[in-house]
Amino acid sequence: MNIRPIKTEEDYNNTLSQIESLMDAKPDTPQMDELEVLTTLVEAYEAQHYVIDVPDPIEAIKFRMEQEGLKQKDLVSIVGSKSRVSEILNRKRKLTIEMIRNLHKQLHIPVESLFLDYKTNCA
Repeated sequence: MNIRPIKTEEDYNNTLSQIESLMDAKPDTPQMDELEVLTTLVEAYEAQHYVIDVPDPIEAIKFRMEQEGLKQKDLVSIVGSKSRVSEILNRKRKLTIEMIRNLHKQLHIPVESLFLDYKTNCA
C-alpha cells in the first residue's frame, strides 16, 4: 500500500482511479483497508476544494417543490394564502418564523437553509 496525501488535481484523479479499481474489495482485507483510507483522503480533498454553497431559503423551497412535484398551491397550507406563497417565491416577502417551522416540519427542509438571510425584490 503506497498512500500519499492528495495535493493536486492530478493526485485527486489518480486516487479516484485507484478507488475505482478497489470497489470490489472484500471486507477485512488489505484492499478494503486501502479503499477506506483512499476514500477518506478524497473526502478531505473534496471538502477543501469543492465546497458546495448552501442554497438560499427560496432556492431550497423551490428545489424541494421540484423534488416532490409540488405546485405553488400545495404550499398554501404551509405558508398561508396563494398570494403569500407567490410573494415568498417571488422574493417580495421574507419568511416568518412560523413559515420556517412549517416548511421544516412538513417539507423536511433543513432549518439551517431556511434561516439564511436572502435578498428580496421589494423596495
